[in-house]
Amino acid sequence: LTGTLVLSVFTAVLGFFQYGYSLGVINAPQKVSQAPPSQAWPRDKGFRAGFEDLATSPHILTMYWSLSVSVFAVGGMVSSFTVGWIGDRLGRVKAMLVVNVLSIIGNLLMGLAKFGPSHMLIIAGRAVTGLYCGLSSGLVPMYVSEVSPTALRGALGTLHQLAIVTGILISQVLGLDFLLGNDEMWPLLLGLSGVAALLQFFLLLLCPESPRYLYIKLGKVEEAKKSLKRLRGNCDMMKEIAEMEKEKQEAASEKKVSIRQLFTSSKYKQAVIVALMVQISQQFSGINAIFYYSTNIFERAGVDQPVYATIGVGVVNTVFTVISVFLVEKAGRRSLFLAGLMGMLISAVAMTVGLVLLSQFSWMSYVSMVAIFLFVIFFEVGPGPIPWFIVAELFSQGPRPAAIAIAGFCNWACNFIVGMCFQYIADLCGPYVFVIFAALLLVFFLFAYFKVPETKGKSFEEIAAAFRR
Repeated sequence: LTGTLVLSVFTAVLGFFQYGYSLGVINAPQKVSQAPPSQAWPRDKGFRAGFEDLATSPHILTMYWSLSVSVFAVGGMVSSFTVGWIGDRLGRVKAMLVVNVLSIIGNLLMGLAKFGPSHMLIIAGRAVTGLYCGLSSGLVPMYVSEVSPTALRGALGTLHQLAIVTGILISQVLGLDFLLGNDEMWPLLLGLSGVAALLQFFLLLLCPESPRYLYIKLGKVEEAKKSLKRLRGNCDMMKEIAEMEKEKQEAASEKKVSIRQLFTSSKYKQAVIVALMVQISQQFSGINAIFYYSTNIFERAGVDQPVYATIGVGVVNTVFTVISVFLVEKAGRRSLFLAGLMGMLISAVAMTVGLVLLSQFSWMSYVSMVAIFLFVIFFEVGPGPIPWFIVAELFSQGPRPAAIAIAGFCNWACNFIVGMCFQYIADLCGPYVFVIFAALLLVFFLFAYFKVPETKGKSFEEIAAAFRR
């Protein structure tokens, strides 16, 4: 574990930190935006600027707020298809450098929201930041896996999930009323991840290019050796060079599969269905409803200080992400995925019972609160980290890039649907909103039980044989 390797991995996962920050940061301004115009976001400067009827029409305000939340995912959806192209065209480090400009622009738009039509600047800033996060969520794991030595690849590869939950936690802490979550400081709160973007931009100038990219994609053997020496120090590199040569030959012997071929060939049909369903289950499990609207949910549950409860969720999320790093390598992917889905299902039912009976028993607020914490814990055990890397394990070299592209698009599309629709569904269903997620979790559990194979320690041939059975 050399200093250069630590610097390279830390710099790369700053991209996922920004993703996590963007997920969590929207919680505090929601409360500010929904206050009466006399209390927050004045008509001439605030979110309502230019919309004379917003003060009397909460439905329009809900629409604009939901759009501010979910347009972030639209950006991710659009850009997720271009990850492979930009990564191969520019190289991993240059690609991360270039896309960082999107993050800086997006955060500037949000940070300057009070100086223009703030509703439009926030929506535009969130969309541009989403474009960055869609690209970054593909480029970062690609770079980290390629610079990591085999013995550390699993551990370093799970750090992106830790970066996400750390970003969520920091955004929740900064969103406290007495820090940045108030009517004066909310633009700074929304645009603050631009600091991480600037830091990443300058640190990337010090990071070596991926030796695997240089050797396999460009055939620059000497440059690959120099890069490898910077990353590994004085270790013997011949074994790793031989590994790259073997990978290069495998890549040359297997034809690249297009997205269209992936859907039309019966050879990949079952694997594609599984890859898409694990992504759908991650987003439609209801976890982003918790991340986006947790403060609002805690208020409905009757919690006195909902913001602090939300921060508690962030702390639990971070702790159990660290635990899941070790669990994933000990237990099988499938068993953890099933355990996580069943735990979330029971938690969703408990949350519903707590919210429905709150008017009769005040102590039911504690039931709802514990259920939310358990919901997050079970998510981090399985449905959180597993969908991202199980897709790569289901496909060999040829179809893998196309499979990762469609899986990423599917994940972002579901993220958008939840972000856009949850507030409306919550208003319509009231305390029964999590019954919908409980029903979906049951469907996902049954699908995973019958269709998702165990991939831990298995070759692609063994996984393909499992699908045939």
